[in-house]
Order: sequence, then C-alpha cells, then structure tokens
Amino acid sequence: MKILHIETSSKNCSVAISDGEEILCLCEEVSDNYKQSESLHSFVEWALEGAEISLKELDAISLGKGPGSYTGLRIGAASAKGFCYGLKLPLIAINSLDSMVEEFVNQGFELIIPLIDARRMEVYTAFFDGTCGEMIKETEAKILDENSFSELADKKVLFIGDGAKKFQDLLSSSRGAGGGLPNAEFKSDIYPSAKGLIKKSVEKFNQKDFEDTAYFEPFYLKDFQGVKKADRIKKS
Repeated sequence: MKILHIETSSKNCSVAISDGEEILCLCEEVSDNYKQSESLHSFVEWALEGAEISLKELDAISLGKGPGSYTGLRIGAASAKGFCYGLKLPLIAINSLDSMVEEFVNQGFELIIPLIDARRMEVYTAFFDGTCGEMIKETEAKILDENSFSELADKKVLFIGDGAKKFQDLLSSSRGAGGGLPNAEFKSDIYPSAKGLIKKSVEKFNQKDFEDTAYFEPFYLKDFQGVKKADRIKKS
C-alpha cells in the first residue's frame, strides 16, 4: 500500500511517502515561522517525485491530527481532506505525539514523554511505554512547574520535544543542575514528523480504521485563543 503522510502540527512541516512500512521519500523543514501554508504543497510534490509515484497510485492519506498549532493543524487537515475527496481515498488520523517516540523505543528508558510547546509554561504531553512505544497515559495540556512529573523521580525517563528545554531549564533554575528528576534525559530538537506516522498508519489501514472525512476535525485539545478584531482596534 502506498500512503501519503502529512504532519503540520508543529514548527516542522513534514511530508512522507511510504510503501507499506518502507519509507520512499521524506520532505520536511523546521521553521520558527510555521511555514506550512507556504511549504506543504511543494513538499507533497517533491515527495511524490522523490518516491517516483503519482497521486493516482496512492491508497490512503495519513494525517498527524494533533495536538499542536491550531493554524498548522487546520492547514494539514484541509489539505488531507482535499486529497481524500479529490482522489476518493480513505483518511487515517494519528496522534501527533505518537509520531515522536518510535526512534527512542527500546533505548533503555522506562518512559518516553513528548512535550510540545503550547506557549507560556504550557505543553501538550502524554506518557509512552519505553519498551513498546504504546501510549499509557492519555494526551493532556499541562502547565509546567518545578514539581511537574515529580512522581517519576525514581524512573529513567526521556523527555522529547521543543517543550523539553523549557522544562529542563525550569528544573535547573529551581533545584540546581540535577533538577528534581535525576534519572531524566532531555532532547529538545525532536518534532512530530511524517515518518513517525508510517507504522501506525499501516496498522490502521490493514484494520480499515478510517476517519469519516466529511466530519473529521483535528485534535485541538484546547480552544483557539486568538485576538478578536474589536480588541485590536484602539479607541481614539
């Protein structure tokens, strides 16, 4: 089966093509400017060219459904649904946190905990079993403080994602270099990626576990917090 994978929930705009669990091509770029609207369709085109297949050869579209950037998720979902409608293909949706953990499974950690920056001191997070990569604590929006995850002090934990640096700095400033989690390691340069969608997408395809494209919405986890137009107008 040939699947187009799209992941736009973070600073990483990421597109992959796979044949079964074999990755054929990956195009991605991390940008602080969240360039999904500029880059996504070019990346799709380049990934198809790199994989040497056409849109008509695809069997499904896979999407990182969030949580993450509201705008990024909207762009990715609109694109994925457009491909599904135009090509009459099924839509597969995978939690974006899942796409971060696979490369760290069986690396000696009891837990793998992604932390996606959600502005200020808030992160999106979940717990994953370090030996099998399965989610064992559901996704949540969590406000970090010096006591966050203190119940894991005796466990070997890997924190990954752009929120991991924020948490590491918080621990260091409040409790010294070791922080309150002496067995923890931190990798902040890890983002949701289309290549991390492949394994679970293949599983869902084989199980025919597809989304209802017409009614699908990304996993925002919390409401969009924007500025109303009236609030931006200064009264004279």
